[in-house]
Amino acid sequence: MKHLFASTLALVIATASTVAIAQTSGGGDTPKQHCDSGYVTGVGGAAQSFREYLALPDRDRYRYFADHQIQCKISDEGRAFDCTGVTNLKHEQMSVYDDSDGATITVTARVELDQGTYPAIIVVQRKDVQCAQ
Repeated sequence: MKHLFASTLALVIATASTVAIAQTSGGGDTPKQHCDSGYVTGVGGAAQSFREYLALPDRDRYRYFADHQIQCKISDEGRAFDCTGVTNLKHEQMSVYDDSDGATITVTARVELDQGTYPAIIVVQRKDVQCAQ
């Protein structure tokens, strides 16, 4: 438990430092990538699960990924909701849902579930997003 708390605290400090550096570099210009749609390649998932995944040391992420595959409920309209876990995305088309964080971005992307492939709101690392031209 202490290790998880320390890892989470380190992640929060690192993220805050990155945001502070980004805001002060380039004469007020933030290097944040702004876009409405594009593609994402990498690990993403439900907000809480993704924060836990990022807080882990690299050596423990594979085990977390294997033990916490994404699971969602499906609405009558065919949308995934109430998701937990993480998934691997390979050049998946996405649209931006919330662009307010410096290190991560919340997107809507299609995820592979046991019931099929459905659009879901997930969090990914900003570096894994490629904006559409």
